[in-house]
Amino acid sequence: MLILTRDTLWNPSALDISNVPRRFLGRRMLWPKPGIGWANTGRWIFEMQLLRYLVALLPFVIAMVIWPDLALPIAQAPLLMIIAIGIVEMQLLHIPKAKRDAVTTEAEAARVLDAIRFRGTKLLRRVAAARELTSGELSLVIEQSELANIRPVTLVSVQRSSPKFEVLGLSREERDAFDTELFDDEVSERDLALANQREHEFLRSITFDTRGVSAHARLAARLSKPRTTAPEPAE
Repeated sequence: MLILTRDTLWNPSALDISNVPRRFLGRRMLWPKPGIGWANTGRWIFEMQLLRYLVALLPFVIAMVIWPDLALPIAQAPLLMIIAIGIVEMQLLHIPKAKRDAVTTEAEAARVLDAIRFRGTKLLRRVAAARELTSGELSLVIEQSELANIRPVTLVSVQRSSPKFEVLGLSREERDAFDTELFDDEVSERDLALANQREHEFLRSITFDTRGVSAHARLAARLSKPRTTAPEPAE
């Protein structure tokens, strides 16, 4: 999971938005800062369509190396290359419409989405309370890659449209809370990916009206903020 803030990307300008919820995958190139791990980095790179096409065409390259006499005929067979790319993309990395219902049950998909909605609302309430927001809405936007049968890519951001369209900045503590509380063993990124594949919906937005923050939550957030030491009175 990659939490999108200006502190987690090398190119924070990519987070400039003009609508909510804003989709990023396939529309803007995001460059995560170090810390997501080598496996996640490799998976992130694989999200690039051109790279996947090159992987699909790798058998043709190997064949030309093994049988150099066939290099020219192989290179002049674009139809076979297009078919190879189609098989990898449509059959291996995407789930055909006829098979979506078999990915997971309707009840399991509903359970996962309900849990994510509950957890997301709880996290948004905490973010709103910490900022003492009393008007407007916050949206927790969870976007996943459409690619199936491999490690899911999940982008998480808090977006809002008032007083301006923006991806909200999150403190280190808030990012840690999203990282540990949004997904766990009971509801994982993989579980959400299966629910998304079944419904063919890869952008989930959970909206929270900041007027719904209770006085108790606001007080708790205020008390949890670090206190500044008052200067000693001069003698």
